[in-house]
Amino acid sequence: MNFLSTRGQTPPTSIDDALVAGLAPDGGLYVPESIPHIDITPGATLADTAHAVLRPYFATSSLRDALADICTHAYSFDAPLRPLGKDDHLLELFHGPTAAFKDYAARFLAESLSRLRHADAAPTTIVVATSGDTGAAVASAFHRRPGFNVVVLYPEGRVSPRQAHGLECWGDNVRTFRVQGTFDDCQRLAKQALSDEALRRDVPLSSANSISLGRLLPQVAYYAHAALRFRSANGQPLNFIVPTGNLGNACAAFVARRMGLPIGELILACNANDVLPRFFAGEAYAPQATRATLANAMDVGAPSNFERLRHWHRNDDDLRTSVTAFSVSDEDITDTLRRAPERHGIVPCPHTATGLKVLEGLRSRGDTRPWAVVATAHPAKFDGIVEPLVGHAVPAPPALAETLAWPASAERLSADYEALRTQLLGGTT
Repeated sequence: MNFLSTRGQTPPTSIDDALVAGLAPDGGLYVPESIPHIDITPGATLADTAHAVLRPYFATSSLRDALADICTHAYSFDAPLRPLGKDDHLLELFHGPTAAFKDYAARFLAESLSRLRHADAAPTTIVVATSGDTGAAVASAFHRRPGFNVVVLYPEGRVSPRQAHGLECWGDNVRTFRVQGTFDDCQRLAKQALSDEALRRDVPLSSANSISLGRLLPQVAYYAHAALRFRSANGQPLNFIVPTGNLGNACAAFVARRMGLPIGELILACNANDVLPRFFAGEAYAPQATRATLANAMDVGAPSNFERLRHWHRNDDDLRTSVTAFSVSDEDITDTLRRAPERHGIVPCPHTATGLKVLEGLRSRGDTRPWAVVATAHPAKFDGIVEPLVGHAVPAPPALAETLAWPASAERLSADYEALRTQLLGGTT
């Protein structure tokens, strides 16, 4: 199978080359030339299901024979589907080393790129823009990995203190920059670097953002595993509510459904950054300046992966029949967090709370179908928001607690591409 750019100006590319490049040369995002339809049963483990789901995409890859081992490494922790009530469920994706859903795909990508790297090649620099969780997952996956450096870009003052610590605590081959701007600025800088051919001749670069094919495809696995096991137990498809910022996780759910896996309706739960809800309600797609919210990892005003969703549909009207989106205010996030222990029996993170609020709206309108809210991060990463609302401490999981004890540091960087370019070339701003 070959892979194409969403912008159509790049020749068909192998999956190995697409993984290494990160972004297509024409600035587009890589997508499979076709999405295969598969008929599989759930594996005994998440890793087994992942191998079955990803195998068609790697049929001609040099990684084909190693794919099972890569999956065993990447999916070494579960993604349990937790019942919250008769037809309410939570897909818990926060059991990895940095307590966020990004851990699965980051580990898959790191393992894949390591195996694709020639022993005598110059080190590759992974450039990653983050609105809170991606950077930590990528830093963790590539930390001290031979042949790789990581440059993390995050918006100064727009992530939680524990998220910031998780971005800054690695050292060694990881450099972290506090960008004086928004996540959209960080994303713009990363894309500019990846599209800078002159720079890439001097500094081999790749991406680990959700623009990377190596992030998109591995995330399909946990949707497949949950949906297949649910159908096996209940005889019907499972519907998903996906908290959404840059649309990478939601695109993975869409691909899983397009592959024929038993997934029903998909709803995007957005915060006050309502570009997507406005579009799916019928307005023109119009990126906007990012607004700071309690669900900060979803503070995105120009979601990159929208390009992929458009590519997979005939036109915007067709796309609007495929996915639905709702916006949730900070007031509703706060209210949902306060009531969640009693109503749902859990303490969620602010992003998961956006999904729970959407679920509550569906139930109030009489929807009785089975729904799973995707829990994207552990609430302990947002202790300053969550704990005052639920009235008690939220213990950090062991891996997160360990990194919180490490020293942390970062460098400030203006939201200016030349400043980043100088740093990537080894100079100073």
